[in-house]
Amino acid sequence: MKLRPVLLVLVILCGFYYVTTHVGRTSPGGSWLHRVIAPDSPQPTAVNTAVTGPLHSFELTEASAAPAYDVEEQQNIAVYKKALPSVVNITSTAVAFDFFYGPVPQQGQGSGFILNKDGLILTNAHVLLNNSQRVEVKLSNKNTYKAQVMAVDKNHDLALLKITAPNLVPATLSNSQGLIVGQRVYAIGNPFGLSGTMTRGIISAIRSIRGPQGNPIEDAIQTDAAINPGNSGGPLLNSRGEVIGITTLIANNGADQSSGIGFAIPINTAKAVLDDFAKYGYVRRPSLDIQTLAIGPDIAEQIGLPADYGLLIERVLPGGAAEKAGLHGGTQRAYQGNIPVMLGGDLIVGFDGQDITNPQDLSAALNAHRAGDVVTLTIFRGQRRMQVKVTLGDAKDQQGQLGQQT
Repeated sequence: MKLRPVLLVLVILCGFYYVTTHVGRTSPGGSWLHRVIAPDSPQPTAVNTAVTGPLHSFELTEASAAPAYDVEEQQNIAVYKKALPSVVNITSTAVAFDFFYGPVPQQGQGSGFILNKDGLILTNAHVLLNNSQRVEVKLSNKNTYKAQVMAVDKNHDLALLKITAPNLVPATLSNSQGLIVGQRVYAIGNPFGLSGTMTRGIISAIRSIRGPQGNPIEDAIQTDAAINPGNSGGPLLNSRGEVIGITTLIANNGADQSSGIGFAIPINTAKAVLDDFAKYGYVRRPSLDIQTLAIGPDIAEQIGLPADYGLLIERVLPGGAAEKAGLHGGTQRAYQGNIPVMLGGDLIVGFDGQDITNPQDLSAALNAHRAGDVVTLTIFRGQRRMQVKVTLGDAKDQQGQLGQQT
């Protein structure tokens, strides 16, 4: 008797299993039952269509609906929509003369971005041809305006333009300090004259390089985002569509196209330049007026230095800030590979109490000051550690006198 409830439950379960697995799939009424109790089936993602014509009938498989964008695609689209109205194309026109002294028009093209609603635009200095007679700016809405060149700083490869136009959309400037290798970045510009082009990559490195005119660019942002001629002066953006750099050059090994190694001027450098443009009309870049050699453990051990880091002064500029403060340059010629260097000068290891381990440290320290500021350098002269006060010079007064100046 006690087994009857158990047997009854087993009979009910077996009957339910039979109905749901057999009747629901085979009998006419079972199809309704199956639809009621079965989970939702995935909808078809494609449909077959036939096209009939002179070459008979073609059967095609087409998507039944446009697929939704994934998260990564949505971010790409959002960056593009936010930044594009701020990006401009720049055309610089000059007149050269051929062998028979006939006038020959020349044009240079590049990119730039809008800084404010008053029409200020930032770009690279090398986008503007020497002795340009006309500079034009084309907005994303295809309207073109004549531009006035407000200021040029060839040392930083930056130029400031101004146009008069309605409804301008300024770019949002970010902070380039603390950028990390691996961050996603976007470049928008005018490569090969193809306006409104966006490419994507990552930050590959942060390193010091030399610009198109041989000018040093400290803390340049290296990226593998495709950068080509015409991108120069355009913005390098973070994943929020904010400007972190100004695209300036590519490493191309002679091929005038992207090699996967592009560089951008950090936006913090541009902010400092713009600040000087506003206050003085030119850049008052603070300078120690020295040429230096970065020191690491290997070099320090080879030449017997008292510290395994810092910047060794190879040369001081006559009449410059370092010479006036009594700093010493090198006196002994040597070679680092095939590159001649001067040894025996003072070794800079500190700046106002902060360690100086490489040129980037010194550049950051200088960018926090202005010409005329008095700073304290920590140096080694031979084996003796010293503190030396230096009144920073103005790099504008010393342009062209040193191959590499800090």
